[in-house]
Amino acid sequence: QVQLVESGGGSVQAGGSLRLSCAASRYTYSTNWMGWFRQAPGKEREGVAAMHTRYGGTLYADSVKGRFTMSQDAAKNTVYLQMDSLKPEDTAMYYCAAAPGTPIQALGVRDYNSWGQGTQVTVSS
Repeated sequence: QVQLVESGGGSVQAGGSLRLSCAASRYTYSTNWMGWFRQAPGKEREGVAAMHTRYGGTLYADSVKGRFTMSQDAAKNTVYLQMDSLKPEDTAMYYCAAAPGTPIQALGVRDYNSWGQGTQVTVSS
């Protein structure tokens, strides 16, 4: 059964850091592409970071480049999102997702079909 479980969200002040974790079932992790997405109230879900779990390559949205880092622990079927220098505009529900194959757009919401329940990140100014 496909399963993704996020954790690590919370409330921080601007400039602070958080690390999100996403534990995947072994089958889900083997799909090779996993991503982090976020959705703020009243806004569309957007891609934040994506990783090819076999080769380790990563992609980031321009809005988070240099501040967020996606990594993995393959032995634990887990991916992480280290978020530094957080800004109030980073406030959103963050979701982990897995793609069934090679996505057309690595940060494209439509290319992912397995989603976690989300974890809230709130950044205060």
